Amino acid sequence: MTRAAVAALTPEASRLAALEAARDLLIEAGPQAVTLKAVAGRIGRTHANLLHHFGSASGLQRELAAFHAQAICTQIGEQIHKLKGGYIGPRDLVDLIFEHFDRGGAGALAAWMLLSGNEDALHPVVEAIHGLVDEVGEGGHDDRNLHKLTMELVLLALGDSLLGGPLAGSLGLDRDAAREIAATRLAQSFTQWQEMQGA
Repeated sequence: MTRAAVAALTPEASRLAALEAARDLLIEAGPQAVTLKAVAGRIGRTHANLLHHFGSASGLQRELAAFHAQAICTQIGEQIHKLKGGYIGPRDLVDLIFEHFDRGGAGALAAWMLLSGNEDALHPVVEAIHGLVDEVGEGGHDDRNLHKLTMELVLLALGDSLLGGPLAGSLGLDRDAAREIAATRLAQSFTQWQEMQGA
């Protein structure tokens, strides 16, 4: 996008461009690269422009976390429907979730926010996941089994993105051991769901 094109954007479109640039920086160089200055430079805006949109660096983190989480949950929701329809298997869904936390930067972003004392920025992430679970669960908010499974998968994916490689290596396990554990657990849960549907 050229500077002229960016300059012509509405405030909301400019904010979206900034969040997309922040997400790209997160994936390319890690959470420490996501600064107001770096994002402003990428989209041809000034530091003051971004302060107007986000208020502070922590505000940018919070907005990025919410934006990133919503995009991830949308994709996961689509894949869950494919799993229920028999178009993909449990391991396919697990791989998608783990990739978002690992190469997609969600794990590093969450850890960075916690370490920088910006825990409030995680609230939109938690809410996005909660909303996804309520949407896809057969019992809505009351589907406690799905809540437990979701927590298990998210914590496994988060832990694997931060420590999975070194831990698997030290234990003599394959790098994708955590994914295998998650896929087995998801397959068991999915089989139980199918049995309930057929009952």
